[in-house]
Amino acid sequence: MTNDAWSLAKGGIRKDIGAHNYTTWIEPLSFRSMEEGTLSLASPTEFIGKWVMQNFRDVILRHVSANGDSAARLVCSASSHGASRSAAPAQTRTSDESTQRSRAGQENTLDKRFTFDGFIVGKSNELAHAAARRVATGGPVSFNPLFLHGRVGLGKTHLMQAIAWEMQEQNPDKRVMYLSAEQFMYRFVQALREKATMDFKHLFRTVDVLLVDDVQFIAGKESTQEEFFHTFNALVDQGKQVVISADRSPADISDLEERITSRLQSGLVVDLHPADYELRLGVLQHRVDSFAAHNPDFQLEDGVLEFLASRITASIRVLEGAVMRLFAYADLVKQSVTMEQTQDVLGDLLRASERKLTIDEIMKVTCEHYSLRMSDMTSARRSRTVARPRQMAMYLAKKLTPRSYPEIGRKFGGRDHTTVLYAVRKIEELMIADDQIAEDAQLLQRKLES
Repeated sequence: MTNDAWSLAKGGIRKDIGAHNYTTWIEPLSFRSMEEGTLSLASPTEFIGKWVMQNFRDVILRHVSANGDSAARLVCSASSHGASRSAAPAQTRTSDESTQRSRAGQENTLDKRFTFDGFIVGKSNELAHAAARRVATGGPVSFNPLFLHGRVGLGKTHLMQAIAWEMQEQNPDKRVMYLSAEQFMYRFVQALREKATMDFKHLFRTVDVLLVDDVQFIAGKESTQEEFFHTFNALVDQGKQVVISADRSPADISDLEERITSRLQSGLVVDLHPADYELRLGVLQHRVDSFAAHNPDFQLEDGVLEFLASRITASIRVLEGAVMRLFAYADLVKQSVTMEQTQDVLGDLLRASERKLTIDEIMKVTCEHYSLRMSDMTSARRSRTVARPRQMAMYLAKKLTPRSYPEIGRKFGGRDHTTVLYAVRKIEELMIADDQIAEDAQLLQRKLES
């Protein structure tokens, strides 16, 4: 194998792993030798060499072998002589130049589906979407960090990766790094083991934008938290943007150092709420439209999407998994998808989503929201601070359960059904005239349906 053959193989590698991964990890490498099926490459640092071996070995060997050189083993290690062994001028670069190219490693975990174009916006996620869009422009941002939190499957990772994709497209000179907190920890531990912490610090502290997903993973891991804290401070102090996500707010992450919690709360903290019916339906329609555009024979019976949006409320991820099953079914059996087939194919998901909401649960959540005691729901107290929340709970009980007015009245201290009817109508009227009541009703409903 020659240096020219290595250059040819790199073209195929670039197509497989993407431009940013290629620029970060492959371009800094120099061809050293090919002997007895072993391809030897020189890396500017030990850290980069190890990362290439662990993440891109198979794709490198595949493309080298596809070009006529049988390669069964890869050796990629740091060597001050690595560049000098390459004949082509394009490969004779200094270690500093190679390190410059490797500053902003983009993980090979970006999903091409996770762009802003593929993100459906609704009331539950519009603030998070707007904030992510603002960061993605690459211009001045008044908040740093941006902290996104919410339950699994609500779109945090989608928005994080959408920022990375958008910045790569619109600001190719920006050095953007996206990775999970678990990957951050793994790389830090690896750097410690290999005595390459300076490489690690240099790589992470010279990016323009750092996006770390699922930061709750580092809670309780003292050394990783220490390094994360210093990396975070270094970037923010330089005016570089940091975006973090977690499954709960900073204050709710147990075993996270107080100084990290404080720093994470110093920017914009946005909660992604469970998707409401309209958003769930919008997501389903978007997925169906995308699938149908490439599968013109695909047909879905009227009412199926509305049925799924009303029945599967756990998360957007579960909802998308459901509709993907229907796509697979339609493709395999070559038939339109009916309501009956939907219920058969998705039987397990539908059964899992049949959690019965109780009036007691509604009372409990309403009391928590308004800082009342459960006994207030059944008491004779008529002050507005108690009566209005009680009416709200009655309204939600009627809206979210199949219980009759008399049944609801009995649960609220043996009240008459006309009292419940009045409460429901009162809340409906107030929701039109009072924005706060409308907001409370929507928030409580989202909590109860999640």
